[in-house]
Amino acid sequence: MGGSSQNAGQTAEQEPFRLPFEFSGFGEGRIGARTQNDPHEKDLSLGEVRLQLEGEKGWDRASVRVRTDLLYDPVYDHQTIDLETGQGWLDLREARFTATPLDFMDLKIGRQILTWGTGDMLFINDMFPKDWQSFFIGRDTEYLKAPSDAAGISFFTGLFNTNIIYTPRFNADRYINGSRLSYYNPILGRIAGRDAIIQTDNRNSWFTDDELALRLSRNIAGYEAALYGYRGYWTSPAGMDPVNGKATFPRLGVYGGSIRGTAGPGIANLEFGYYDSEENRNGSNPMAKNNELRFLAGYEQELATDFTAGLQYYLEYMFQYDEYREVLAPGQHPRDEARHVITLRLTKLLMRQNLMLSFFGYYSPSDKDFYFRPNIHYKIDDNWAAEVGGNIFWGEDNWSFFGQFRRDTNVYTGIRYGF
Repeated sequence: MGGSSQNAGQTAEQEPFRLPFEFSGFGEGRIGARTQNDPHEKDLSLGEVRLQLEGEKGWDRASVRVRTDLLYDPVYDHQTIDLETGQGWLDLREARFTATPLDFMDLKIGRQILTWGTGDMLFINDMFPKDWQSFFIGRDTEYLKAPSDAAGISFFTGLFNTNIIYTPRFNADRYINGSRLSYYNPILGRIAGRDAIIQTDNRNSWFTDDELALRLSRNIAGYEAALYGYRGYWTSPAGMDPVNGKATFPRLGVYGGSIRGTAGPGIANLEFGYYDSEENRNGSNPMAKNNELRFLAGYEQELATDFTAGLQYYLEYMFQYDEYREVLAPGQHPRDEARHVITLRLTKLLMRQNLMLSFFGYYSPSDKDFYFRPNIHYKIDDNWAAEVGGNIFWGEDNWSFFGQFRRDTNVYTGIRYGF
């Protein structure tokens, strides 16, 4: 009896302490610099130290997950927290509750990362917020997706699967506003940056400035097919208030579809979306974007062992183009009726897949500009990883989409410790 009690006590003492929930995260340092002088921005494009902490607690049919980043970046002039724009020393990435109340139904409520569609770094029916500043300065690709404060419900049936996402207050993109990246300002008629931060007329009313997104999907003969619908707003500024001069987010509806599946030795995808710009349907309102049709076609294939290539064609076609030209303000540079973009992705794995060489490039033959993203990522061991990369912009005109960022071309490097 006595010996058994002693052994039990020793066993209890030897058991390691365990948290009552799953815990993980990483610490990371990244620095990036412009390759040329930009009089409107700082020389450093990135200089941050980041700590991400993630905790998740699961039960039988429910779970809670919280993921937050603590960071410091001297490129910002202040560290005041703004959870909408991601500025400040804290960025709450996720804080959501997930439940499966019925076998055919899932529920997600809270701050969450949302995505759908078939494009590779191209988005048509995915109207969830993006962080374009992070994408262009060299943060990890995961930061391209900004968080949404939303409630989602999914139904899984034999006919099709249904996803409904309701956002009670509009979540805008973390768009280029001049604070970190210079851009073409059509009002000033020149490249601007920290000297002309974009001021917006924000949509902040709960349950009035809301968004609703719907997806119906099913597998058809091995192909993933989906229909999409969205009612909300342009997620980056797409208009202007003539009274106060602030940029606006006009009302928008998006309706489209996609299909993805095997084609020969690779995987092909098609996607389209009709953009119903509700405040400028006839093209006569110069203060809001016109209606558009967006389309993409892509193909991805493994060309050799650990070497994959992907190619995409993307189109933006503007409706009521003649009306757009008629009301265009004098001195403004007109958009093309059709904007064409071709993307290329190349990925090569080496050294037992611990070293990844990658390239992603956008080229627009209509705008005559490009954006290249070379990257080298090395997994040192199970915890440590390092990478170096660049964001290279060029264009014949400083008002084209990628051409406006020529002086934002930068190189960066980073090291991460995961736990």
